[in-house]
Amino acid sequence: MKKLLIIVCTIYISTSSAQDHFAGINTSNRVGILNANNNPAELSNLSKKIEINIYGLSFNVANNKIGFSDLSSSTNLEDKLFEGTEPVNFRFDGVIIGPSVALRWKKWGFGFTTKANAKFDLVDIDTNLGNAILNSNTSLISSTSINNDYNQRMNGTSWGEVGLSAARTVFENDKHRFNVGMALKFLFPGSYSNFGLDKFHGTINTAGGQSYLSNTTAIVNIAYSGNLADSFTNFNDYAKSVFGNLNGTAIDVGFNYQWKDGNKKYKINSGIAIRNIGSMSFKDSNNSSTTYQLNIPAATLANPGLDLDQFQNIENLQDVESILVNDGYLNITPNKKDFNAKLPTVFSFYADVKIISKFYVTLYSQQKLNSDNNNSQITSQNVVSLTPRFSLSFFEAYSTWSNNEVSGLNGGIGFRLYGFYIGSSSVITALMNDSKQGDFYMGFRWAFL
Repeated sequence: MKKLLIIVCTIYISTSSAQDHFAGINTSNRVGILNANNNPAELSNLSKKIEINIYGLSFNVANNKIGFSDLSSSTNLEDKLFEGTEPVNFRFDGVIIGPSVALRWKKWGFGFTTKANAKFDLVDIDTNLGNAILNSNTSLISSTSINNDYNQRMNGTSWGEVGLSAARTVFENDKHRFNVGMALKFLFPGSYSNFGLDKFHGTINTAGGQSYLSNTTAIVNIAYSGNLADSFTNFNDYAKSVFGNLNGTAIDVGFNYQWKDGNKKYKINSGIAIRNIGSMSFKDSNNSSTTYQLNIPAATLANPGLDLDQFQNIENLQDVESILVNDGYLNITPNKKDFNAKLPTVFSFYADVKIISKFYVTLYSQQKLNSDNNNSQITSQNVVSLTPRFSLSFFEAYSTWSNNEVSGLNGGIGFRLYGFYIGSSSVITALMNDSKQGDFYMGFRWAFL
């Protein structure tokens, strides 16, 4: 588990690290593939007849405990991560948009996209339990009772996507335009790991540097597939198996409205979309997905309980499973079977409003439609953002200010020069205050005709 914390901190430091990928540029009035990924109905609004995406990279990190100032101070990050009583939440989300193309023809718009995704999440981890596993090297004698009615999760997922999109203008006059669109995404699940600890009730006893868990009941889910079955602490394992075999589909649906301002401009461009409606199946020779009932009896002199030090240097969920089964606290063997994972379905709304010539302000909201505590659910976050933007045909500068469900208030800046763009929606707050979020994105696309 200590290796896991090292990975968490490494990711946090190595990305100038928001869950809303390409924030600011994906609602630009220079409409392209990024806008269509946000809402497929935008394909009918493409600024040029053809756009080719060369590459797009976005890496997002958010947590509710460790700030940027902690990384450069003498603060013990293990202590900081599990201090207080608020459960630990951490999200890492990486996206690579590969070769993609979009075209506009009459009232239609069409798109072909490729994408790779990698995620790692800690969801509602109890601070007392985390401290007992990571920081049991204390000589104090203590006893802590834990009673949680929610599901704590550690989850990692990687998968690829190939998308086909279409949009059509269904109504247009001199002042108004209304578009509808849909995207069908073919999913290629790569690797998966999930450890869920639901309805945990137990007692942690610590003495002389040893921590034991006793008088405990919980519903435990352990699932893994692909490279993450062998190690969930090595980030390279996420990248090695992003594209597996075709084993799932998902759809996006969207609607777009423009209050037109002549010369292909608008006063308001707004839209709603529901994205990632679907799931994928993990099928691999090392697949396993089992839900156990954990039962650890009350402590005695002969048997103080489950020794939590055993979990400090583990690298995969098979090791966790083996320890619990061999110690007799799980009464069934792992179940080798295929299993499904639900994509992070979200509802989004945006409105890009022209204030004066060349100056726009965008309001954006993203709300998840499923619970992150579900063991089969890939996580997402609720985000609300405001982006003022100065926009020319060849240049754009904007600043995104958002409130993120996990990390709170964040602000950043981004630029576009012709087809190249670069930005971060948290760099300003990271430099000005103790931000708990970081993100960075960049890419290049070429539009013509």
